[in-house]
Amino acid sequence: MTYDLFIGDRAFSSWSLRGWLMFEKFGLPCRVHMVGLYDGTMQADLADLSPARLVPVMRDADGVVVGDTLAMAETLAERHPEAGLWPADPAARALARWIVAEMHSGFGALRGDCPMQLLHQLEGFVPSEAVLADLARIEELWSMTRARHGQNGPWLFGDYSLADVFYAPVAARIAGYGLPVGQAAQDYVDLTLSETAFRRWRALGLTKSYDPVPYDMDLAKRAWPGPPPRPARAVESGDAENATCPYSGKPVTHLLETGGRIFGFCNATCRDKTVNDQDAWPAFVALREN
Repeated sequence: MTYDLFIGDRAFSSWSLRGWLMFEKFGLPCRVHMVGLYDGTMQADLADLSPARLVPVMRDADGVVVGDTLAMAETLAERHPEAGLWPADPAARALARWIVAEMHSGFGALRGDCPMQLLHQLEGFVPSEAVLADLARIEELWSMTRARHGQNGPWLFGDYSLADVFYAPVAARIAGYGLPVGQAAQDYVDLTLSETAFRRWRALGLTKSYDPVPYDMDLAKRAWPGPPPRPARAVESGDAENATCPYSGKPVTHLLETGGRIFGFCNATCRDKTVNDQDAWPAFVALREN
């Protein structure tokens, strides 16, 4: 079954990130459709998905529409038990549902004061006492899950699960605002930022520019604290090493230069997402290292 997934702007829509990771990380096929969250077209873009009014939203092959990330998560876990969205152990699964539900309904200060933005890290942001309290609770939950169920892998319950899907935007907020957390929590944030699917999401988000920038603050900006991308740039001319796009297989029309080599792509988005983080794209890495 291939689903249709409707999402908002990748650089800012934390709920959309959660929705997309449910499909991407567990191998569930979907067609992605962009909704104009910051372009003023969201209501029209969701008109055929009533009663949905927010992103993300999914629709299955039979036309069944499910909105809200928690409802989407439970629906996908029910339909695809083999995918392992929840931990297999009953005690771990119960705890994972608990912390996912708490994230889904809580941490209002962190959400309100620190909207997710994946452009850069803000320098000099001073968190309120309420935000610090949210961070303390998050650290408590992460520490508890790792101590009880995380011995067999690096994620909250060892293997990647829906708990990591739901806390990915939390990790992004900690990173984007340089929020103070202990070393164990910082290690989890770094793990989330270095994960390939997260890097692909961010690289695609950076292909769109904004004026004005949503959630911008009058603070200095540092480079995004995730893995630094390899240097690359778009170029207008040159002889590409490849005749077809590594993603679509279509003839190349747009060029990228990296390390003195030129590669081609079928459109500007394919090129620019690769410029933003070439190591996030296995198809390009295979081409580059061939």
